[in-house]
Amino acid sequence: MAEAHAAVAFQFTVTNEGIDFDINHEALKAVFESGRRSWVKRFRRFQNGMVNTTYPASPASWLAVLTAVTALTLARVDPSMGMIEKLKNNFLPVEYLGATPAIYLSTAIYATLLWLVIIFSVRFILKRLLSYKGFMYEGRGKVSLKTKIWTVLLRCFATRKPRLFGYQNALPNLPLPPLKDTMRRYLLSVRGFLNDEEFERMELLVKDFEVGLGPRLQRYLRLKWWWSTNYVSDWWEEYVYLRGRAPIMVNSNYYGMDAIAMAPTFMQAARAANQTTGLLTFRREIERETLKPLIIQGMIPLCSYQYERLFNTTRIPGLETDKVVHLKDSKHVAVMSRGRFYKVVFQVNGKMLNPAELQKQYQLIIDDPVGPMDGEEHLAALTAGDRIPWALARQRFFMRGVNKVSLKAIETAAFMVVLDDEVQDYDTKPSPAQDEWNQNRKLDQFSHSLLAGTGHNRWFDKCFNLVIFKNGRLGVNAEHSIADAPVMAHLFEYAFGEDLSLGYTDEGACKGTVGATYASPTRLKWELSEELTSVIETSLDTAKKIADDLDFHLLVHNHFGKGKMKKCKVSPDGFIQMGMQLAYYRDAGKFNLTYEASMTRFFREGRTETVRPCTISSCDFVKSMEDASATKEERLAKFHKAVDAHVNGYRDAMCGKGIDRHLFCLYVVSKYLNEDSPFLQKVLSEPWRLSTSQTPHQQMNNLDLAKHPELISAGGGFGPVAKDGYGVSYIVAGENVIFYHVSSSRSSPNTDAWRFSKHIEQANIDILALFN
Repeated sequence: MAEAHAAVAFQFTVTNEGIDFDINHEALKAVFESGRRSWVKRFRRFQNGMVNTTYPASPASWLAVLTAVTALTLARVDPSMGMIEKLKNNFLPVEYLGATPAIYLSTAIYATLLWLVIIFSVRFILKRLLSYKGFMYEGRGKVSLKTKIWTVLLRCFATRKPRLFGYQNALPNLPLPPLKDTMRRYLLSVRGFLNDEEFERMELLVKDFEVGLGPRLQRYLRLKWWWSTNYVSDWWEEYVYLRGRAPIMVNSNYYGMDAIAMAPTFMQAARAANQTTGLLTFRREIERETLKPLIIQGMIPLCSYQYERLFNTTRIPGLETDKVVHLKDSKHVAVMSRGRFYKVVFQVNGKMLNPAELQKQYQLIIDDPVGPMDGEEHLAALTAGDRIPWALARQRFFMRGVNKVSLKAIETAAFMVVLDDEVQDYDTKPSPAQDEWNQNRKLDQFSHSLLAGTGHNRWFDKCFNLVIFKNGRLGVNAEHSIADAPVMAHLFEYAFGEDLSLGYTDEGACKGTVGATYASPTRLKWELSEELTSVIETSLDTAKKIADDLDFHLLVHNHFGKGKMKKCKVSPDGFIQMGMQLAYYRDAGKFNLTYEASMTRFFREGRTETVRPCTISSCDFVKSMEDASATKEERLAKFHKAVDAHVNGYRDAMCGKGIDRHLFCLYVVSKYLNEDSPFLQKVLSEPWRLSTSQTPHQQMNNLDLAKHPELISAGGGFGPVAKDGYGVSYIVAGENVIFYHVSSSRSSPNTDAWRFSKHIEQANIDILALFN
């Protein structure tokens, strides 16, 4: 009972002389401070809500309108054209209030209504301005008069510095394309790789859909578009991510990695502490909404809604569908180290632990000599295996006792920190004895470890795992349903900048001193029965098969980069995509459906859309490159035509004129209506044997990468979408290097990640040669 007595603010005992109170002033102070912090947070949320609700106006503007209306009324000038008098006579009890209070109250009501009308009018104008996408289709230096006028107006109506979520109510809704336009664009997108017979069959399917079921599905989808904020995003999250019953390891989660050309410290605990501090600083800026929203060209805001769930979020397994659970706050991180689990509290009495104090906490975990209990080492494999066994195990074994308490500590944590006992590295200046294969295989192992690990040393359900390797290298494994890669990249770009800003001592430790003595990390305990252990081992077998089948190669393409591409006066993304089309044809001997992710964050709650780089023009270009009789001029002309077609397709996708999200939503409607569509079934069953995505290079200005190229991140990647295909993520890292993260399945006899990487490298060199 000693712990219980120490936990209360005051105690009392009954004696012959009366009741004797023993008040613990320190405890009462702690209670008061806790309550104060809680109310401060509530007020801040309320304040942010008011600012966001009234953007682009401000709550202070209400006082200005009220003052102006009241001044005019007192000067016997009626700015309301009789409305103030009508409000007073028809809606206010003048006989109870009196004439003077009634006139002031009616003036305040009118001023408030006028203020709201002004707000919604300005917001409507701003939303209409942000709906304009003509600037996207204009080349550099070719700005039309319409775009110039639009630019001036947009700057007039969006001059205030917004908070993170300030623009949300002013962002336009994602447009719903006309059915005929989507059908036309779809046929164009497949014509390049279908033969005449296949294309004729597809044309018949399209025509039957256009005159049959299609218009009916479109009407239902238009109703959803009218009713919802974004007609795609909720269904995309539910059906593409949360309803999948296959393992999310490799199949859904993605990874990001450290800057490979530098290592600020080799102390694992120190790197973990600085990174944790940087991440929590980013979280605080999200909570306070002081983080600047991303704005393109200094004018056009991107949707910020994905930032809401970056922290304190976990994916919970279910029998039919998973769910995402997000908490408003969390004061601890969960830590995994050598098969053991811990809870580290980073906020005590409202004060954040500094990096030195966090380093001490992490070092205690690393130095803990007690190994994992029986079955604990492989526990995280539950999150790596099939979803249904994990959901059943969670319901049966984790709903009571110590298992419930420990699982709750993980699921309610801000994020997961993995203190990995592996060493991952890359030699920027290898010795002459090292050949290219062995040098690059270090990066391959680095990538493989971040994406799959051992199958049991990542908690794949958590919003993200901060993985710190034994030698201080780091990366992240992120759950995809919560946020897309560009948002996670923004988070870690910020944290990396904070890491370098905080700095390290000459010995590699965190700067600062350890202040008050805090409680040591809490070791999480488990009750692991034989039956539960059997489920864990089954999940581990599934995870190991996936991890062992994953073939990975990280290509460091340093022959040239964005600088040479810009001198060729072509889009770097178009150049890279045409290089991959040529590489795939040389690798597979045929063309195939290709996926490239683009963002739709110009629109409210926008996430991604598909660009289809395999076009009629790209196929013509590739054929010319393989045709020995084609001249350099012919190849170059077809290359420019292919790049132009790709860039237009990318612009269409970003501007809400994509193909695949529209078709996906039509398919979902058909399933709700229990209607079968041969066309939609055919489209949705087509495999993406080449799935690609570009990681944004630099979204903030906190690092000067021109002066310090060693700070450039190598980006990140994902697993192959099709078993007989490739997954390729690339990042144009500065002027002279491109990183390609290439994944495939070892079990497929038709794919090889290393071989495809070599085809990419050679294809880029061959394309550049056209300009020489």
